[in-house]
Amino acid sequence: MVSGWTVYLLRCADGSLYTGVTVDLQRRLAQHNGERAGGPRYTRGRRPVALIWAEPAIDRSEAQRREAEVKRWPRKAKLALSMGVALSLPG
Repeated sequence: MVSGWTVYLLRCADGSLYTGVTVDLQRRLAQHNGERAGGPRYTRGRRPVALIWAEPAIDRSEAQRREAEVKRWPRKAKLALSMGVALSLPG
């Protein structure tokens, strides 16, 4: 059963990527784009942002584990993920 937790990947206006977790993806995207209060400092100066990938998680712990995993990946692997392409990662 999915709890509503989501791991997501954004592309910022400057081309950088941002990975995060949330229980309300629409609200969080509005925060990232400055439409609602509470957005992170990182995306504040890199708007607008666009959602390029999202994946449901079983619970908060699993969402945070997956977020940490994706954050360790090189940019090329994150972009491949957003296009649904699997890459072999070392380690």
